[in-house]
Amino acid sequence: MPHLKKGAVKAGRRISIFGMGYVGLVTAATFLRKGHAVVLIDVLKDRVEMVNRGRCPIFEPGVEKVLAKGVRAGRLEATMDGTAAVRSTDFSFICVGTPSKADGSIDLQHVKAVSRQIGRGLRSKRGYHVVVMKSTVVPTTTSEVVRPIIEKASGRKAGRGFGLAVNPEFLKEGEALQDSTRPDRIVVGGLDEKSIETMLTILKGFDAPIIMTDLGTAEMIKYASNTFLAAKVALSNEIANICSAHGIDVYEVMKGVGLDKRIGPHFLRAGAGFGGSCFPKDLRALKRAAEKAKVKLSILPSILDQNELQPLETVKLLKGEHKGLRGKRIALLGLSFKPNTDDVRETRALPIALALLKAGAVLKVYDPNRAARDNFMGMLARTKAKGRCKVCASAHEALKGADGAVIQTEAREFKSLEPRDLKRLMRRPVIVDGRRALDPHLMHKHGIIYRAIGWRNR
Repeated sequence: MPHLKKGAVKAGRRISIFGMGYVGLVTAATFLRKGHAVVLIDVLKDRVEMVNRGRCPIFEPGVEKVLAKGVRAGRLEATMDGTAAVRSTDFSFICVGTPSKADGSIDLQHVKAVSRQIGRGLRSKRGYHVVVMKSTVVPTTTSEVVRPIIEKASGRKAGRGFGLAVNPEFLKEGEALQDSTRPDRIVVGGLDEKSIETMLTILKGFDAPIIMTDLGTAEMIKYASNTFLAAKVALSNEIANICSAHGIDVYEVMKGVGLDKRIGPHFLRAGAGFGGSCFPKDLRALKRAAEKAKVKLSILPSILDQNELQPLETVKLLKGEHKGLRGKRIALLGLSFKPNTDDVRETRALPIALALLKAGAVLKVYDPNRAARDNFMGMLARTKAKGRCKVCASAHEALKGADGAVIQTEAREFKSLEPRDLKRLMRRPVIVDGRRALDPHLMHKHGIIYRAIGWRNR
């Protein structure tokens, strides 16, 4: 291992990628499309076997097709032997998870383990090799944590013995392959000029501005970007709650706000809050890093606090239509943190479900993605929440006999729900739309009790 076909790469380079999560698999697919050869490394045998059969271990549109083509062409294989992969490649991308610890700081155990593997591979490798941090890590991690581990394990010095770079990802799940192929910008932070220049050889063909900087700045760009976007979401939600209290439609408000060129229209859609693998984790990590550096914060904690409270607005609206929720059958539509993904990390569906169960509701949940349904139910079980919760195989099954429904993602299946179906299926057609998936005017016209965050709910 690895046994990539000779001549399969042509003018491309050989790249090892550690981690078969969203970032690692999308990065692999992106480089395969650019003509490079890829070795994927993971500690999970079933994931390795899936990739070698041309299958994708995660749900992300378009990725499996690219992986399968790479396997057939002899330009992709997966292995559990990271040391051998390093010896046979020119670049190593670190794409492993950096989950939150209890105190909000990031857990670097996987990053450290991979760094040691890369170091061992470099010890017996000939020639120059660039190690690239793709995982999201707080500033100084690459230089103060990853670098010394690799130097100790390899017996080489960074700069002379190997290159070191940071290349953060800016992917939106559900659109990740498109984002990686046609990015808004590419950020390359390097230890030195040689690290950056070598990185540029595999970034040819990308139609995007390239920012070349140092390691710490590249790490911070990712956190600053996510913090700013999360702040836009949180502020939009705060404005939405005020709009609700005054009978104003926040979407009309934000349409006017978004036309200001200084602000722009993106991430102004109010709703049940943000989730996923990036925003909540990254903001907590940056907050913790700031606290360690004794930097006094006010905005960051407020963004996080607002996001924790926001999903409960949907439950509040539902309670407003019932004297109480005990014994009421409630449908929760949308379990992943956004449409077109099976990712339930930090999904706002969880606090909504927990609040509904605590209020005594009988819960029926559904997501168009089967894996998302399984992942959510597993996560809900770990909370040891008390109450009745049934997972359904369709939106219609979840809505049948329901006294109310909360829409938590704007999935296409939910956007296509017709008023006549809601009236036919539900015992009482009360819809709380947490993502503005449905047309409020159409719902009201046909006698649906429609409530939404930032809508005229009087």
